[in-house]
Amino acid sequence: MPVPVPQQRAVPAAEASHGTDLTLLVIGDDPAGTFTVPELPAVAGARVRIRTARNLTEAGRLLTDDVDCILLDLALPSGSEARTAEGGEADGLATLKHVLRIAPRHAVLALTAQDDAELAAEAVRVGAQDYLFRDELDGRLLSRAIRYAVERKRADAAQHQLTESRLRAQENARLERGLLPTPLLDGSDLHFAARYRPGRSRALLGGDFYDTVRTPDGTVHAMIGDVCGHGPDEAALGVELRIAWRALTLAGLCGDELLSTLQQVLEHERESEEIFATLCTVDIAPDGRRAGLCLAGHPAPLIARHGRAAHLLPYEDGGPALGLLPRARWPRRQVELGGSWSLMMYTDGLIEGRIGKGTQRLGQDGMVAMINRQLAEGLAGEELLDAAVTHARELNGGELTDDVAVLLLDRDQEVVRRRAPSGDRGRSIPRPRPGQVSPAGAQRPPL
Repeated sequence: MPVPVPQQRAVPAAEASHGTDLTLLVIGDDPAGTFTVPELPAVAGARVRIRTARNLTEAGRLLTDDVDCILLDLALPSGSEARTAEGGEADGLATLKHVLRIAPRHAVLALTAQDDAELAAEAVRVGAQDYLFRDELDGRLLSRAIRYAVERKRADAAQHQLTESRLRAQENARLERGLLPTPLLDGSDLHFAARYRPGRSRALLGGDFYDTVRTPDGTVHAMIGDVCGHGPDEAALGVELRIAWRALTLAGLCGDELLSTLQQVLEHERESEEIFATLCTVDIAPDGRRAGLCLAGHPAPLIARHGRAAHLLPYEDGGPALGLLPRARWPRRQVELGGSWSLMMYTDGLIEGRIGKGTQRLGQDGMVAMINRQLAEGLAGEELLDAAVTHARELNGGELTDDVAVLLLDRDQEVVRRRAPSGDRGRSIPRPRPGQVSPAGAQRPPL
């Protein structure tokens, strides 16, 4: 049945100069080949330009980016294009489904007879923005339906983009959480705690990275590092270095040999030669009383022993950051830890925050003094790390702009002595009371 053709009113240029003109593509078997829109409400100040197509092939040629809305007559016979696309389907909506597929960004109005109300409703369910009855069609109703369909399509597209963004953000969050390390310390006498704050807004990973594993010989290996920069590329490189460190450590490498291999990984994976990474590694002997220390351009760890003030471990023998010198060496220094101690490893994001409104930084000396005050207050484990990061942020007058990672390993000689007989030494020690650090491997360190 031909599509009715309402009479067109000439739109004054002044009225059409403001507002937004729309383009309507009419797809229907109209022998006259014309379809016009009568007068629009004066407040609209815009007109609707009409294009007509008598079949889907012609519609495909006329369907350009400047088309805002499509009016499809559902009585249009299903051509070979629609039947082929729908797998030979011959239902009354085959043509509509084909149009929706070739015009996913366009608003679509379905035109049908009044006695086809069920078909019209089904057209909206399939994807049309609205439907019109052929027998009740007039210019004012059509112009209003066109603008409603266009705005609804825009709202649907915006909602779809928002949903996609939320799903992508959730997927990225799950991915980043999966890349955070889980310490492998089963059977160790050491307690583990960590805090991690990426500098990037709404991110879970930054360029800082850390890890802790226990090898079969009973040695506990700990590492903390920092890739220069704060973006997602630096975060990805940090994850690669952490995983490579864990694999190399479990394979038996340590000290200079391990760091030399990590430098090769960095050189192959970095995007430019300007990118480097600092690193601090500690391997603690099975008896927990001594450790080997390697520094690659990284701040020295802090150690606190019972009855003595916390201080930095020696750092004079450190080597350069990874990626700076092609044939660098990183000497391994032997350190005596004692029976009971707490070893804190950190990245420079903790010490580079400002103190007040001036340009003075907290620095390592300021951090040592801050930790000693908190130890004097009886803080330990996770409470100590929380207090340290919180106080550094308060001194900075707001959030720290750099990534911050802090790792704490703790050994209590009295707890070790009270342990079960040797036959139970492979079991994990019980969860400590509130205020103490979590036992090794008890849970993933929280952000």
